[in-house]
Amino acid sequence: MNTKQLPRQLQSAQVLVRFGFRLAIMIGFAVFAGTGFGKGLVTLLWMSALICALAGLVKREMPFAKNLNHWDEMTAYVALCALGTGIIQRL
Repeated sequence: MNTKQLPRQLQSAQVLVRFGFRLAIMIGFAVFAGTGFGKGLVTLLWMSALICALAGLVKREMPFAKNLNHWDEMTAYVALCALGTGIIQRL
């Protein structure tokens, strides 16, 4: 197989699986966070959003592409971070 024939983008399903695995790992780390589960998870979500934004910039991915990419993953992390912050403030 020629390298020109390899796909340059990941399939949307692969991005969703990657998101799920990263989220599971973050939940695992947040369970053992010294500041508590909620604050630890929000911090990890915020850091993941920044890393995804940097990865999207470095890979020069288009924000509104046909397939899911790092920008969509970043948006999901920001939304979960905002949701987690709202829940923590209510408790």
